Amino acid sequence: MTSTRDLENLLRQSIEGNTDAFEQLYNATSAKLFGIVLRILRNRAESEDALQDIYVRIWQKAGDFEPGRASIITWMATIARNRAIDIVRRQRPEADIEDADIETLISPGSAFDQMAVADEMRQLDHCLNDLEDDRQQIVKLAYIEGWSRAELAERFAQPVGTIKTWLHRSLRQLKECLGT
Repeated sequence: MTSTRDLENLLRQSIEGNTDAFEQLYNATSAKLFGIVLRILRNRAESEDALQDIYVRIWQKAGDFEPGRASIITWMATIARNRAIDIVRRQRPEADIEDADIETLISPGSAFDQMAVADEMRQLDHCLNDLEDDRQQIVKLAYIEGWSRAELAERFAQPVGTIKTWLHRSLRQLKECLGT
């Protein structure tokens, strides 16, 4: 198993144009990213195609990686998960954005996946703290406690459409904060 520091060094070398380092990075991480994508897409051929695109994105965005914000594997997993969700959205344009996000959050995983999820949860907590207090509370009530939009509308004395807009904007802000 390659350590986080090793992966970061490989990414740093990749930024400098070292294709051998990028190949090593691919070899060390592709199985995990493929598992994430396959779990979301549930189609091996599509997942293989998506994985190629994901590594192109990782190559292109390598300079954006900030070690202090998340581990490298969390950063790469986020790119993979978001690409897979984009593919699902294109295939099912009527799908609710939250449905795809929830599916990825409830999938069981290995201990490695759980560590990555822990990193993601720390980053999510950091990003949640950037939301205004009432938006933070609405997001938690909706996505952690399962409150309906009607229940939230009553609690916050706002129309359901306003609650829907607040949730949508809050999710967008969270995605931006998470680097997606």
